[in-house]
Order: sequence, then C-alpha cells, then structure tokens
Amino acid sequence: MPYRAPLSDFRFLLDHVVRFDQLRATGRFPDASEATTDAILAEAARLSEDVLAPLQRVGDQNGARLENGVVRTPPGFAEAYRAIAEGGWIAISADPEHGGMGLPQTLATAVNDMMSSACLALQINPLMTQGQIEALEHHASPEIKAVYLPKLISGAWCGTMNLTEPQAGSDVGALRTRAAPRGDGSYAITGQKIYISWGDNDFTQNVCHLVLARLPDAPPGTRGISLFMVPKFLPDADGTPGARNTLQVISLEHKMGLHGAPTAVMEYDGATGWLVGAPHQGMAAMFTMMNNARVGVGVQGIGVAEAAYQLALAHARARVQGKTQAAASDMIIGHADVRRMLSMMKADIFAVRAIALANAVAIDMAQATGEAPWAARAAFLTPITKAHGTEIGIQVADAGIQVQGGMGYVEETGAAQFLRDVRVTAIYEGTNGIQAMDLVGRKLGDGGEAAFRLLQEIEDGAEAARTDLPDLAEEVWQAAESLREATEWMLARDMADRAAGAAPYLRAFARVLGAHYHLRAARADTGARRALARVFITRILPEHIGLLAQARAGAAALYALSDEDLAA
Repeated sequence: MPYRAPLSDFRFLLDHVVRFDQLRATGRFPDASEATTDAILAEAARLSEDVLAPLQRVGDQNGARLENGVVRTPPGFAEAYRAIAEGGWIAISADPEHGGMGLPQTLATAVNDMMSSACLALQINPLMTQGQIEALEHHASPEIKAVYLPKLISGAWCGTMNLTEPQAGSDVGALRTRAAPRGDGSYAITGQKIYISWGDNDFTQNVCHLVLARLPDAPPGTRGISLFMVPKFLPDADGTPGARNTLQVISLEHKMGLHGAPTAVMEYDGATGWLVGAPHQGMAAMFTMMNNARVGVGVQGIGVAEAAYQLALAHARARVQGKTQAAASDMIIGHADVRRMLSMMKADIFAVRAIALANAVAIDMAQATGEAPWAARAAFLTPITKAHGTEIGIQVADAGIQVQGGMGYVEETGAAQFLRDVRVTAIYEGTNGIQAMDLVGRKLGDGGEAAFRLLQEIEDGAEAARTDLPDLAEEVWQAAESLREATEWMLARDMADRAAGAAPYLRAFARVLGAHYHLRAARADTGARRALARVFITRILPEHIGLLAQARAGAAALYALSDEDLAA
C-alpha cells in the first residue's frame, strides 16, 4: 500500500493550530514564506512517497550486515540517501554560513515526519547528522566547524553520537572510555560504545562520531565527561578524508525491528579525536544533540503512526467481513468498532502532531526572539513530544494490526513491521520514563511557571470556544483545571512521589494539550476536523481522569512491595 504524505494536515496545523504566523511575523526567517513552505512540504512529500517509501520493506527484508569489517546497507539505501543529501534535506535548518538553508526547525520537523513514515530505518541517518550539526554549531571550535560542518551539511559525511557502554546506559556517568592528550591538540580515544545508530555505512565519504570520554584528570560522574569528534577517516585541513582512524565496527545488533539501520558496537583503540567544547563539559554539548534528537524521535513515532494508520485504513476500506452497522457499506470500515479504532487513531495522530509542531514553533520562536518564556516552553514540551509521540506510534501501530485482524499479524502485509520498528523509539534517546522524570523534575524546577503558562493558554482557548462549541469547551476547561491541581500537587511533593506519578502525569498533560489543539482546529473548520475533535475530546480526553489519579497516588504503595514480594 503506497504512503501518501498528509499535506493538508501539515498546512492546516501550520495555518490554524500552532500559530506558525507568529514566527513569520518576527522576520527571523524571511525565506519561510507561505509559498516557500508549500513548496518545501510538497517536494518533501514527493521524495518520501516516490523514493523512500519503496525501501520500507526492502530494508526490513534485506537488513544491514557486517562483512569482513565493512557495513553493507540494503539495496537502494545509497541512492535514496544521495537523493536526501542532494535535495538539501539534511541541511534544512542548518546555518547558511556553512551551507545550510537556515529555515525554521518547524519545517524540518514536518519533513522528518514524512520521511519517518516512508522509511524510518533510513531516516535515522540524517536525523543523527542534524543533531550533530546543531551540537557543533553551538559548541565546537571555529577550526572544527570549518572542516566538519560543510561536509555534514552537504551530506558527504554523516554523524553519530556515542554515549552508551556495556556498563553505562542511562547512567552516562558510569562510562569508562578514556581520552589521553597527545600534546598536539588531539587526543587518543580508547573504549567501547554500544547501540550506535548508523555507526557505519557504505555510502558516505566519512562517518563522524561524537564520543563521550574521560580525560585523565576527570572528576567522577557526569561532571567528568568530555566530548570528542572522532572521524572514521582523518581529514586534512581542507576536509579531504585521509588515513583510516583506529576505530572499527566489531558487530551489529540483531534487533526486533529497524533491520535496515545498522546499530553498531564500536571499538576505539587509541583513535584520534578532538575536543568539542570545554574539558569536562561534554554533557552540555551532547545534550544539545540529544534534545534535538528527542524531538526528532518523537516525530519518528508520529511518522510511523501515520503510515500504520494509512495501511489499516486501506485494508478496512477493501475488506468485506460480515454485516456492518452501516447500511451503505459492506466493508469492515462500516463496523462500529473498526470505525472507532480508525477514528481514534486519526484523532491521536492529529493531536500529537500538533504537539510536536507547537514544540518546534517554540524552539524557533526562542531563537527568533531570544525571549525566555519561549525557551522554557520549548524545553517543557520536548519530553512530552518525545514520550507521547513514541507512545502514540506504538499504540497506533498496534491498533493497525488489530484493524487488519489475522492479515495484520502476517509479516507479508507490513503491518507488523511498523510495530517492530517503532517499539525502540520509546527506549532510545532517553527512555520515556526518563522523559517523564525530567518533566516533573527539571521542567517543573521553575516552580511550574512554564506549565502554568501553557495551562492558562488552554483555559483561555476554552473560554473563547464557549460561544460556538460550549460542550467541548467545558470538557477542555475542566480537564485543564484538573491538570492544574495535579501540577500543584507535584510541586508540593518530593521527587519520590513525583517520579512515581511522572509517566501518567506526562501522558495526562499530552491528552489535555491534544484536546486544546483539537478545539482550536474545530473552531477553524466546521466540517470533518470538528467531528474529529469531538472524537478526541469525548473518547480520548477522559483518560486524563484516571491518569491524574495515578499521578497523585504517591510512591509509598510501590515501595511497600519488597523485591521478594515482586518475585513471589
């Protein structure tokens, strides 16, 4: 079943829901006109539909492999990557000083959504490079920028990030990789890294690894971590790749999904690297890349949800099975329960896509205006985008199998692949539990100021909607009030109680935000979007009641069960 980019949704969201016009009004992105935006979305749709989507099944059935130390990628991946690079899609939001387009992150988010729908296994590669570009723009020396950024932006080279080690997963402070100064400004990097997405390939001239390691005088924990650029091939001053560095892929992981994307175990044996940022300040630089990737990974979940939904919808419109409740339809889409699943899938995708685009607009507005409230909003929405985007991706992919019944469970249809591929997104770039703890910890560390500003906006929107959609407006307003009370409860508790309720709190916040954006959409369109908003607000939003009850349950009952009790 061919993928079709939901261009009407992107245009409607930008024009009527996430207030992209605010960004245009700043003048910071003069090239992001309405005409340019439409052209970019249309061309990205064409690339996704015609070039990337045909590789979705190819990558799954002909996975990346390691042959005599060389990573071989699936048929067609090299050509498709070149199309991405030559089209400038890697550089869409990069600084024009080094060859980037300098367009808003909001447009990059929409493009990444489409590419994730089409072929997630390949899309991971440029996503990692985009994050590395941002990290280097903010933290690298002028010399490193001059050599690496033009090559990364052009797509001639690609980038990775190397955090995880066998004994150091989410606890990055436990890493052991060492960096020894050589006296000439370079360092010898020694250690092993695991789970490195696109750790190597057979289609770029170089692979640039950002590696976390410890200097000899490093203090313990995360305070002693530095960041290094360690390329596969050592470039000269003009950026021409030269001698092979002393690093290698020693194995590829055998994964549940994403078979087309090589996930490598990397060995560094005195490999030459250069410091990025200040000594012992590597986490600050790496977090720039990680925060970029967290929004990107949330969008990956949304993209897979869209593709899974389209496949399920096509099946439901073609499959005859029993007598339906819709007299005009013999297809299973006429069954009330199938219609319920499809309607809720579509409503969920619209809501979480709105959250991700609103997050991107906040990132762009912070850059355009320099105003702290926009930066705080962007930071607050990032863990919600990552966690909820990936959870909806998993949920919709799972529902897609259910809609298709036995055919969904058969690998040949491709429905199962969506679930296998998207499942890891809730794990990498910080598990969703970590995102939730970040939300109730660091992101409420301002006394809840960013959260309460969002809640006030939701309540103001609901008040304005009372004139034309009073029943829906009341539901949204009441939900926002309940969320406000739960936020106040969180602020009054210690981190044990907050952490115990963090995941349901994040999901509840996402549900209320989704209802807010649906209500805004319903006021702008009296047709199908209003009907879809009613589905979300009457059938999905009520989840927040149970979620907030969980969020406020505290930690005591969880720890009343001993380890032995859990094992019994």
